[in-house]
Amino acid sequence: MMSNLGMDLFDPRSTVMDSDLISSPTRGPDPDFGFAFNDSNFSDRLLRIEIVSDSRAESEVCQTLADWAATRKSKRHRGDIVKKDTALDINNSPEEQILDCLQPDDEEGVGDENHDEEEIRMIEDPHSGDEAANSDDSNLSDDSSKVLKVEMLHISSPILAAKSPFFYKLFSNGMMESEQRHVTLRISASEEAALMELLNFMYSNTLTVTTAPAILDVLMAADKFEVASCMRHCSRLLRNLPMTPESALLYLDLPSSVLIADAVQPLTDAAKQFLASRYKDISKYQDEVMNLPLAGIEAILSSDDLQVASEDAVYDFVLKWTRTHYQTQEERWDILCSRLGRYIRFPYMTCRKLRKVLTCTDFDHDFATKAVLDALFFKAEAPHRQRTHATEDSSYTSRRFIERAYKYRPVKVIEFEVPRQQCVVYLDLKREECSHLFPSGRVYSQAFHLGGQGFFLSAHCNMDQQSSFHCFGLFLGMQEKGSISFAVDYEFAARSKPTEEYISKYKGNYTFTGGKAVGYRNLFSIPWTSFMAEDSLYFINGILHLKAELTIKH
Repeated sequence: MMSNLGMDLFDPRSTVMDSDLISSPTRGPDPDFGFAFNDSNFSDRLLRIEIVSDSRAESEVCQTLADWAATRKSKRHRGDIVKKDTALDINNSPEEQILDCLQPDDEEGVGDENHDEEEIRMIEDPHSGDEAANSDDSNLSDDSSKVLKVEMLHISSPILAAKSPFFYKLFSNGMMESEQRHVTLRISASEEAALMELLNFMYSNTLTVTTAPAILDVLMAADKFEVASCMRHCSRLLRNLPMTPESALLYLDLPSSVLIADAVQPLTDAAKQFLASRYKDISKYQDEVMNLPLAGIEAILSSDDLQVASEDAVYDFVLKWTRTHYQTQEERWDILCSRLGRYIRFPYMTCRKLRKVLTCTDFDHDFATKAVLDALFFKAEAPHRQRTHATEDSSYTSRRFIERAYKYRPVKVIEFEVPRQQCVVYLDLKREECSHLFPSGRVYSQAFHLGGQGFFLSAHCNMDQQSSFHCFGLFLGMQEKGSISFAVDYEFAARSKPTEEYISKYKGNYTFTGGKAVGYRNLFSIPWTSFMAEDSLYFINGILHLKAELTIKH
């Protein structure tokens, strides 16, 4: 009979316990009952563990995570832990019960099994006690696996029930079997070490294993027996071990491999951060990144710190990866619309590239149309409205309105065809971006076009040639190099208040040849220290607002 100690921890009307009840910060750390492990003086039941052969050789030990992942491919999830009609067989002894906890291979079809039921299914043995006395223990279930050896442990039902809803339901389901003293579990040989570690943890809150494959084995055993506290402990241990791309990808797959996904979420988040940090410069690891699976690509694309030239480059990469891994148009439509498309931050793509999105056959037309319209509406918004959208979108998976750390700063461009070909370009720079320019840095804008030619703006921290102090400079450059000649009238302006018009700083005309640039080393005619001062007139809520107006010279 279950003692009052175990019953006090749970609501007797429920079969599911609060896995965080004991480990709540207000209650302190879990108590250490290590002294009671396998001690008959502190136990009320006897656990018989039957170890049977499985597809993994008894001497086979996973030395690497690659070995572990390969081995797990032939294992089934805890949701399929119990075979149909053999969930819980009552042994011939009226005091003993047997629970078959084997993990069958994937090939043993489970499509017909109903796994919606949380309760353990009970089947009464029709045989009499006399017939049971002559029965063979190795045939207690329909499983024909040979019993290799048997381990006997003294267990305390309150301690196991306090850690595991699995054991809690087993010991408190109100049936005759819950009062029996002997319980038999049947596991495969490859699960023996992990189960022993798990049982020891349920008493002592510690593990002796230190390698990633062994810890993962314990984690999977903990998921099978619903010991969330052990899963969280394993997750912490794995996060503290050195991570590799292979291990990170393995951890990303854990939520789909376990039932208690919340317990491994911190490990999954750490794996995402590792991949995002390692591959933040996609161009540096392009071949390696191209071979990553979908989950790895999603982890990388979700990062705000992705170091790319512009969002156009992200769009091009996503298309290239998708075309490499998915051969048919229907597959690409599905993967782009349901998975990868939401990680492309269309509002920060150039208008030229957005036009290509509308005609790209890899995207579903409705998805592409909505993405482009949302991007254009965002571009048309005032800067403060754009920041509001970004704030409201910060918790959204795609973070589509959050600006990345682009190599080339996004610009807003307004183009006119009449009465003359003209464009007005708005460039906003954050105060911290400007501070990083000191003492000799520069930042470039995305390209924009006028009269079929590509241009860009660049902000510099320069040394004033006359006064010998650092200052802020702004330049206009043309992308095309060579003998081409292109004449424009230009005007640089800035504003000091969000409600005021831009104030012209410099204007002139210039004929570009050979990819040269024109501009001013000291745009505001003040030293760098005055420009970066907290009370500077040129930063509005930490943002420097610049405007360049270009007109083709006639």
